[in-house]
Amino acid sequence: TELKILEGIEIARRRQHRFILGYALPEANRIIETLKPYVKKISMAGSIRRRKETIGDVDILAVAEDAERVMDLFTKMKEVERILARGSTKSSVRLHGGMQVDLRVVAEESFGSALQYFTGSKEHNIELRKIAIRKGYKLNEYGLFKGEERIAGEKEEDVYKALGMQWIPPEMRENRGEVELALQRKLPEIVEYEDVRGDLQMHTKWSDGANTIEEMVQEARKLGHKFIAITDHVGSLKIAGGMDEEKIAEQAREIEKVREKYDDIYIFHGVEANIMKDGSLDVGKEVLKNADVVLASIHSAFRMEEKEMTARLLKAMDNEYVDIIAHPTCRIIQKREPIKVDMEKVMEKARENDIVMEINAYPERLDLNDLNVKMAVEYGVKLSIGTDAHAKEHLRFYELGTAVARRGWATKKDIINTYDVDKLKRMFEK
Repeated sequence: TELKILEGIEIARRRQHRFILGYALPEANRIIETLKPYVKKISMAGSIRRRKETIGDVDILAVAEDAERVMDLFTKMKEVERILARGSTKSSVRLHGGMQVDLRVVAEESFGSALQYFTGSKEHNIELRKIAIRKGYKLNEYGLFKGEERIAGEKEEDVYKALGMQWIPPEMRENRGEVELALQRKLPEIVEYEDVRGDLQMHTKWSDGANTIEEMVQEARKLGHKFIAITDHVGSLKIAGGMDEEKIAEQAREIEKVREKYDDIYIFHGVEANIMKDGSLDVGKEVLKNADVVLASIHSAFRMEEKEMTARLLKAMDNEYVDIIAHPTCRIIQKREPIKVDMEKVMEKARENDIVMEINAYPERLDLNDLNVKMAVEYGVKLSIGTDAHAKEHLRFYELGTAVARRGWATKKDIINTYDVDKLKRMFEK
């Protein structure tokens, strides 16, 4: 327990002043929508634009005819708890939730270079400045200069272009090799937000969710989804309302009824099965056989040693009915460390057995994380995005999953949520 307490202290220390992306983004978007009518250009910058899983504060850049008026509006928004600094071109406020937001109004001819500079990451920017120096240029937030002459700055794309590079998506700017690839014009074409056509993990009233199947379907249609997988808990996970065979059969009949009502979206009848300590699944073969898609995941005994934990996961992946390993590392951001597991062995097994690894898009999970996604891509392992929604409002989290995929350099073909329904059906039938 002493170790547990120490781990808790360490997590708390790291948590100080950091906010979870999934909850910070809607707030930042609301502020941008409020200011939009009064500015010529506006964008997020900083770690929130790079879609890091936690962010320190929110940076916003704008171009405006009347900077005074924008600053006035910004500091007087109803979300503001306290004005930390108020200037003619930069102001900082603290919102009621404790998050700090900095707004900078910049000159139009510098908007692109300011956006590049304030988006970061620091390491990425250092590399860019080195390239500028090699070319005899100077790069800063005001522009790219050759002597006194500004040769780029209004558009971010132009800054990269003038440095002889492809434009790099913000999610990739972590100095993990993207700069070299952009110089060679060999950046991977990472998955776009609009490529994702559906959601492969959600819960309903049948287990521990708040909404009915039909309510989830209606919400998914609003988001433009072409398919969803209903993946309620089955088996022994009683705290999460694990369903028995009788309930699963009842649920199947309900799904059939809802399918008949909507021809513009397909409903996969999936299950989320629990991986026991020994790697077996706590649910009968019949249930797994009848499900359209089987998710397997760990919900207990998180503190096993690496060797045992790895064996546990590999055994579950050897189950012929398992399609997807859900939230593979079991971490809860700022609350629970990931399980100790040999990820290379897990990826090898996934490739060997054609098992899909999930990017769980729930804000506190984002699991796999970006580095594990990059590893999956390198191993040629397919990925799925599942919101793990327990209420219809959670379905919009899928964009967070896409953000993680982009940060891990995943392309459209790496993510099965980009497939059409028929291709997915064929894949799950195998």
